[in-house]
Amino acid sequence: MQKIVNELYYVGVNDRNKNLFEGLWPLPDGVSYNSYIINDEKVALIDTVEVDFIVPYIKNIQQVIGDKKIDYLVVNHMEPDHSGAIELIRKYYPDVTIVGNKKTFGMMKGFYGIDNNILEVKNGDTLSLGRHTLQFVFTPMVHWPETMMTLDLTANVLFSGDAFGCFGALNGGIIDSQINCDSFWLEMVRYYSNIVGKYGTPVQNALKKLAGVHLDYICSTHGPVWHEHIEKVVGMYDSMSKYETQPGLVICYGTMYGNTERAAEVIARAASEAGVKNIVMYNVSKTHHSYIIRDVFRYNALVVGAPTYNTGLYHEMDVLLAELSNKDIKNHLIGWFGSYGWASKATAKIQEWNDTRLHFEPVGEPVDICQSLNDETFAKCEELGRKMAEAILQN
Repeated sequence: MQKIVNELYYVGVNDRNKNLFEGLWPLPDGVSYNSYIINDEKVALIDTVEVDFIVPYIKNIQQVIGDKKIDYLVVNHMEPDHSGAIELIRKYYPDVTIVGNKKTFGMMKGFYGIDNNILEVKNGDTLSLGRHTLQFVFTPMVHWPETMMTLDLTANVLFSGDAFGCFGALNGGIIDSQINCDSFWLEMVRYYSNIVGKYGTPVQNALKKLAGVHLDYICSTHGPVWHEHIEKVVGMYDSMSKYETQPGLVICYGTMYGNTERAAEVIARAASEAGVKNIVMYNVSKTHHSYIIRDVFRYNALVVGAPTYNTGLYHEMDVLLAELSNKDIKNHLIGWFGSYGWASKATAKIQEWNDTRLHFEPVGEPVDICQSLNDETFAKCEELGRKMAEAILQN
């Protein structure tokens, strides 16, 4: 446990063992499950942790409150990495009243069979703990329908649920002013783009509700407690939820024998020579797609290329385009190319993805490569790179 301010303490835990968050997203630096406790006349626990960590979690709580009871458990979000310990918390603290909204309790009944000793709140309702007053702000679809945030009006603290969170365990320090945050910024973008990214409009609605509220601390359920960097963190969420980008090019490709990769290299070199400095390249079969999606959110242009495979599109590229199409990304440029040994299908399939699902702005002419690059297709790849650079720099 660690004191944050006044009677507010951090009682969360770190997970450095899990390889994939939600069975999907790599965790090279682990992840934290953050929970907080306000030790006032009435004790309020804010969110819980993944159930596997119940033993150290209970010890963290007991370090703060000793033998006192917990009066309220506020549930801002029902995903099991935050709600998983609710059942056991009730065994340790049987008199606790669980605070949430109507949708919270519908999910709680389904997940854990709990529907008693609950306090339903509505948007804007307040709850007094003694010296601290909590206010509840509903933020549906950031990123589940039941999500809400809780303001501590006394300490100017926002308990934000998954919003403003990021991947990465907390290695000693809890508050951003205590740690070097350099490793967290791209992990915040990767977290947002892959988990919250589809819900730009609900995020904007939430930010509008919080506009004008003075905050000294933002206590998310993953990553550091934000204090010194609040303006930067809120600004990043505002920008990402508007699908704002910086000039740059993501080139991702599938390749079996290297021919498609060589075409990607030609496109990248031409774009660089034409003035684009931010260029990142990914082999879709080697790099986890979460990193590619992260950079698609960062940069305003995308070039994709892949071979024809089984008279269709190379599998990993098909999967990536499906993932991107589910994010509702806006304001992007796209170019594409393909290769084939005996039947051309890849370029047509990529165009179909863009026409029907992605709706990015096409740039240049697609390049269709039979077997390997020749003088003609080499020149077309160079032209595609130059056209992309021109569009990127104009935007």
